[in-house]
Amino acid sequence: MPKIIDVHTHLGSQFFGDYRNKALKRALDNKIFVINVGVDKKSSQEAVEIANQNSFGVWATVGQHPTENNSSAGEFNYDFYKNLALEEKVVAIGECGLDYYHNQASKKLKVENYKEIQKEIFIKHIELAKEVNKPLMIHCREAFDDLIIILKSYVINSKFSPGVIHFFTGTLDNAKKLLEMGFYFTFGGLITFNRSFDEIIKFLPLDKILLETDAPFVAPIPYRGQKNEPFYIIEIAKKMAEIKGVSFKDICDQTTENVRVVFRLKI
Repeated sequence: MPKIIDVHTHLGSQFFGDYRNKALKRALDNKIFVINVGVDKKSSQEAVEIANQNSFGVWATVGQHPTENNSSAGEFNYDFYKNLALEEKVVAIGECGLDYYHNQASKKLKVENYKEIQKEIFIKHIELAKEVNKPLMIHCREAFDDLIIILKSYVINSKFSPGVIHFFTGTLDNAKKLLEMGFYFTFGGLITFNRSFDEIIKFLPLDKILLETDAPFVAPIPYRGQKNEPFYIIEIAKKMAEIKGVSFKDICDQTTENVRVVFRLKI
């Protein structure tokens, strides 16, 4: 089987517990490499540790998911994330971004200005990405207009790709604007049972598409109802090949090449 890279998975103890090592081994045994994504201080630290425990095929990102934002923008510990970001196996800053749909933390804390707080913390991630010269791993849900405005202001004249819009759920117009800025796009298990994104996938150049599972969430067909894991990226690659009208091998080869470009990896 050709090499496949799951560029966005969550293999931390918060989601996988004792099953983590088994899921990771199954992926690596099948030539599936992973980028393990941090969503807060603990999971970011874990992601780095897991990457360092594996000599090859496992990397990390570090950042604070927008739904983890607390009662003030000062809750983002820039120095903490910077120290992690300087680790060799950290390839991106995030998961970060804007989420106006899942704002549970804000509701719990009765924060009225959660949108402004998310924007401030997202900008800090952008500043960190620029300082350490690593791309962004961006989460966005029901906030694409604000996301694009911020990115147009802060992500300009980048020598390398500014990053990845993970699990893209925006409109075709959103995709066009982000593509113009140099962003890449990932699609997960949703595309195996939801046809809403076929038009966008067909529009996007294959050299701007990456694959992800977002494990343990949104398992693809035929694993619906189960905990998702990196091994299931195979099903997402098959569906992507079907939608794009190319071979499974073409999808694997091109998306792997895209990973080399975005994250500047020697794989």
